[in-house]
Amino acid sequence: MNQLVNGEWRTDAYETTNEEGAFERGETTFRNWVAGSDVPDHVDAEPDERFQPEADRYHLYVSYACPWAHRTLLARSLLGLEDAIGVSVVDPYRGEGGWQFSSEKDGCTPDHLHDSDYLRELYVEADPDATCRVTVPVLWDTEEETIVNNESREILRMLSTAFADLGNDASLLPDASDDATVADVDEAITDIYEPINNGVYRAGFATSQGAYDDAIDDLFDALDRYDDRLADRRYLVGDSLTEADICLFTTLIRFDQVYHTHFMCNKRFVHQYEHLWPYLRDLYQTEGVAETVNMDHIKEHYYTTHPDVTPTGIIARGPDLDFEAPHERGLLAGAPPTPTADD
Repeated sequence: MNQLVNGEWRTDAYETTNEEGAFERGETTFRNWVAGSDVPDHVDAEPDERFQPEADRYHLYVSYACPWAHRTLLARSLLGLEDAIGVSVVDPYRGEGGWQFSSEKDGCTPDHLHDSDYLRELYVEADPDATCRVTVPVLWDTEEETIVNNESREILRMLSTAFADLGNDASLLPDASDDATVADVDEAITDIYEPINNGVYRAGFATSQGAYDDAIDDLFDALDRYDDRLADRRYLVGDSLTEADICLFTTLIRFDQVYHTHFMCNKRFVHQYEHLWPYLRDLYQTEGVAETVNMDHIKEHYYTTHPDVTPTGIIARGPDLDFEAPHERGLLAGAPPTPTADD
């Protein structure tokens, strides 16, 4: 795997699996928090007063293909932050040079701030001696001219809290009228991460049968458990769509089209689950969600970017799913994020 080493791009510097053949995800590097953020208890950090939440100051670098970047796009859309925070979109194909900007390609943009050719240039701009993987999403501060944070879960919480006054007053966290708490949301996000969000990668990148079997067992045990959990509740936590639903959605929307085939997560399709499938359609049909889903980018990225998994680069066609089909989830208690009446 490719990464920066002391500010220089290397194509042989990062191993994705350990000696047992199990996938190991690298740590993200930039972990600052915008002032006014509600930092979760499990994070050892404080908001940094250098980074004040102001409209037109911050910029997101994302890939439509990446589930981690997709989290931030969803929050930006649902919270009405499109006018406050700009976005640049990289090419879904990630070659030896890493994430690149290909403005001529459908759905991609140039680097609106720096006109860079590759995302790694921003990392070096932020830290000339950077030794790290170059990942999306990236939250960039145009005033300090640096990366604030490149950890999706933390950017998601910043958008939900520090930037709340710059959007439409909708919320992705429980309010005082809900029996659920923010701690419940954090617990759900943590519970989803290892077996599901990361579990598909643990299966797809495993290089031993044992590591693959462990990942598949964990993944489908968790999917079965969440299918049961959603039998009588519309959302994962409380009566409103929260960050936890966003974190599950970005894996589920890719599952049947990519992970089932490409990553050999083929015990079952999501569309075969009694409750997960209508839950996924319900989220997809929520105002502000569908426009953040670019299935062409998703499929091109996975099937062409991992030659160790799919060396031919052939993009699988199916399955043909109707995300707009009725779901009847509205009969359950709960409602999607609602902007204030003035917006």
